[in-house]
Amino acid sequence: MGDTRDDKPLLEIRGLKVEGRTGEEWRPIIKGVDLTLRRGEVLGLIGESGAGKSTLGLAAMGFRRDGCRFAGGTVHFDGIELTHASHQVRRGLRSSRIAYVAQSAAASFNPAYRLMTQHTEFPVLRGVMSRAEAEADAVELYRRMQLPNPEEIGFRYPHQVSGGQLQRAMTAMAMGCRPELIIFDEPTTALDVTTQLEVLSAIRDAVQSFGTAAIYVTHDLAVVAQMADRIMVLLKGETVEEAPTRDMLAAPREDYTKSLWAVRSFRAPEKTGAGAPLVEVRQVSAAYGTTPVLRNITVPFREGRTTAVVGESGSGKSTLARAIMGLLPPVSGHVRLSGKELPRRYQDRSREELRQTQVIYQMADTALNPRQKIGEIIGRPIEFYLGADRRTRDAKVRGLLEDIELDPAEYIDRYPSELSGGQKQRIGIARALAAEPRFIICDEVTSALDQLVAEGILKLLTRLQAERNLTYMFITHDIATVRAIADDVVVMRNGEVVAAGTKEQVLSPPFHPYTELLLDSVPEMDPDWLTRRRPPATGPAG
Repeated sequence: MGDTRDDKPLLEIRGLKVEGRTGEEWRPIIKGVDLTLRRGEVLGLIGESGAGKSTLGLAAMGFRRDGCRFAGGTVHFDGIELTHASHQVRRGLRSSRIAYVAQSAAASFNPAYRLMTQHTEFPVLRGVMSRAEAEADAVELYRRMQLPNPEEIGFRYPHQVSGGQLQRAMTAMAMGCRPELIIFDEPTTALDVTTQLEVLSAIRDAVQSFGTAAIYVTHDLAVVAQMADRIMVLLKGETVEEAPTRDMLAAPREDYTKSLWAVRSFRAPEKTGAGAPLVEVRQVSAAYGTTPVLRNITVPFREGRTTAVVGESGSGKSTLARAIMGLLPPVSGHVRLSGKELPRRYQDRSREELRQTQVIYQMADTALNPRQKIGEIIGRPIEFYLGADRRTRDAKVRGLLEDIELDPAEYIDRYPSELSGGQKQRIGIARALAAEPRFIICDEVTSALDQLVAEGILKLLTRLQAERNLTYMFITHDIATVRAIADDVVVMRNGEVVAAGTKEQVLSPPFHPYTELLLDSVPEMDPDWLTRRRPPATGPAG
């Protein structure tokens, strides 16, 4: 992508081995991987959940998670060996010469400080700029990242900007010291398609402009096609194959890579008959303070069916879910369960009413208690809602772990920090199922999963729905997921429903103009798609 490469590698990893502790034993995570990266080059790192992508990306900074250790090999950054370097040496490189952009910007920013305060901290601390220079540079970077009101947005707190804006602010912050290497760890995974398009354009423009080398960790093949010069495929901590992006897209050599390239084939069986509404939202309006966020929403969630709710960031999808759960009491309108009106506030609902509606959260990193083991996390709703004794609880926990394809013997005593992002998301699914609900709100439940694992989760949810007659509200920005699992589709924009009906009605032409925009913003596995769709910005953005 960049134009400032030379033949001398900026980053050389040779025979790297990383191990993680499970109880008293050490298990391999990275098994002797080699990697070379030159200045101005972008390497796409792909593979299914648990392949070791994020672990390898962090190792490129000389960093390992708690409970992990370097067990062999070397990591040289511009000639400096990082696996045995002192803490002072590694700390001096981070944020100045090497930067990291996390998957969850919301979990990475300090909520108590304004964006500008956090942005300028390292440029000032490292002596790169004065505070005034750092603030002026931040505004310019915000402009490059196509953030609205670049002169003003830095003085907001993290909760006062959208998810897409926060992700771009994090990328701008990573660029603050003009690092030579940036690790992007799934930076667009949780974003809707239109916001993702803007973030990808902004990131690519910034990387090209500064000639920055980058490792782009992702499970989204269409995204990596837009960003990477080369692609490395990982499986269970080992390199499967590596090649220039265009070569690998055109002709992957290994069967595993071909399976990643395959278009998702799963389609949930079509259901006959519309069915009666299990949950019914009638003319619901809601607000945050005096700001309206939902306007006269009417949606039936029919029993035994999956209703996908789609729309860009800020459209009101998750807010509608909060209103249904009673977390954001509607200012008007009603929510009914099996024909019975539910109290507006969850505090006023009975334990049985609470049990019947459960939620699987989008950000597994922040949804799981880091101090509890997996068995405790899944077991708590079994005890709370079902009153199960310890033996019954433990048996149900093991059964749920088997349902989500995690070995109980291996995972029941782990902490969330010992799991990959996809594994954490599956634990969230098991926890929701533990209460034996009738209605489950799935809030972007496959957004953190690679295509193969996501397909397995969709199959699991479909099987459970058939076996237990579950009703799903499926919040997603992934049109492929909508096509795979939805029976009905609701399209939201600015707190209103702009299109609704069966999947065939909503996703077949003639489209509502906004639905057409969403469909047109889905990345394609073509390295030139982003350039054709929206050329990188060259001037100030509004």
